[in-house]
Amino acid sequence: MDLFTAAVQDSARAAALWGGLLVLLLIILSGLVVRQRQRLRIGYGDGEAPELMAASRAFGNAAEYAPAAMGGLALMALVGVTPWLVHVVGAVFLLGRLVHAFGLSRSVGATRARVAGMMLTYVPLLVLAVVLIAYAVP
Repeated sequence: MDLFTAAVQDSARAAALWGGLLVLLLIILSGLVVRQRQRLRIGYGDGEAPELMAASRAFGNAAEYAPAAMGGLALMALVGVTPWLVHVVGAVFLLGRLVHAFGLSRSVGATRARVAGMMLTYVPLLVLAVVLIAYAVP
């Protein structure tokens, strides 16, 4: 096995780790929505219940951003980006989603946690985009 193949395999393992953790986060956030639905006896929509709206948005927001991160992490691995960078991007992105969901669970208004969570989401996505474009342009 050559060095490039080994680097891709290590990067793929890193991307798989963060992708798997993001899927687990989505499952947990979805479970929180189900729990609120059962508690409030709301089968469809949000019933204008703030707790259900917050849980739904925490899940929905993560579901909107996670696919881009997972796809980007996979592409980073595919082009042979060093595993440590894949780990950093994945870890910061996951942290951002956790912080954002926590902030949203405390208040539907703008909170420091929500703002910090979004910054910790945007920065790794921006890094990911720049890295992929840099690898694509000879």
